[in-house]
Amino acid sequence: MLAYAVRRIAVSIPVLLVSTFVGFVITSLSGDPVKNFATSASPPPTQGAIDAYARRLHWDEPLLERYWIWLTGLFRGDFGPSVNPGRDLGADMWTRFGVTLRLITAAIVLALILAVVVGVISAIRQYSKLDYTTTFLGFLFLAMPAFWLAVLLKEAGIWVNEQAGTTIFYTIGEHSPFLEVDTAWNRFTDTIGHMILPTISLALINFASWSRYQRGSMLEVLNSDYIRLARAKGLRPRTVLIRHALRTALIPLVTISAIDVAQIMGGAVLTETVFQWHGFGEFLVRSINEVDVYGVLAWLLLAGTVVIVFNLVADLLYAVLDPRIRYD
Repeated sequence: MLAYAVRRIAVSIPVLLVSTFVGFVITSLSGDPVKNFATSASPPPTQGAIDAYARRLHWDEPLLERYWIWLTGLFRGDFGPSVNPGRDLGADMWTRFGVTLRLITAAIVLALILAVVVGVISAIRQYSKLDYTTTFLGFLFLAMPAFWLAVLLKEAGIWVNEQAGTTIFYTIGEHSPFLEVDTAWNRFTDTIGHMILPTISLALINFASWSRYQRGSMLEVLNSDYIRLARAKGLRPRTVLIRHALRTALIPLVTISAIDVAQIMGGAVLTETVFQWHGFGEFLVRSINEVDVYGVLAWLLLAGTVVIVFNLVADLLYAVLDPRIRYD
């Protein structure tokens, strides 16, 4: 398996390089920071100031040379000059990515647990009232836009707080700016409290589709010959369900969850905006609003890397879930 992982990593490198080039070209053509500086600054800058601004951003270089300067700078940890001279893109990006990473990780774990539990129960009790109820809720959450669900949960949290007369659900920010007693445990519980509503919002959207995949996969496995043989041999129903059926049925869910990582990161941008988190989503929104091309490129680069890593992990999990799969 180690050799397979090394080969996959080796293949991922050119894929990432191609994605950086495509992203660089599209991003560079979609906005001109020099033109934005010349037209939006007040008072209007002189031509000398505009030329100096273009040189600092390497915007006076041809597109391919500009890409090479940016790419070689990445190996030194330089993500490019920001349109704001006081903004360190690398430091800002890593700080905000840590905030978003904990939201994405918690949402994926919660969505996977709900999808597996609901999918398995729906498959076992096919066409029951419970199956119809979970199907209805799944399609309801699937049809609901991510930002709208986040707004509804935020308003519900505000209403509960007003009725209770105290703060039960945190609806703004990723942490409280001030704590009465600033200890490690209070900071931890405060962070968890702020994660509840955004995590639920992001998890429900993905749980809706994942549970349908899990249900369909579980039904297919339960009707297979080797499951009927396991039952005929007298194995306990729980052993047949968990050890033989569930492990195989999880493979499609692992595949679709790895593919949906990009969608989850996009949903995190909307969720963080609604709950006013200072995370990776705000980093992207700010970069777009300021026509900060290198900021957008930094977001795309890290997002693409995360997607590739999750797909690699998914491939390695196949052998864990199904011993028949070998990478030798």
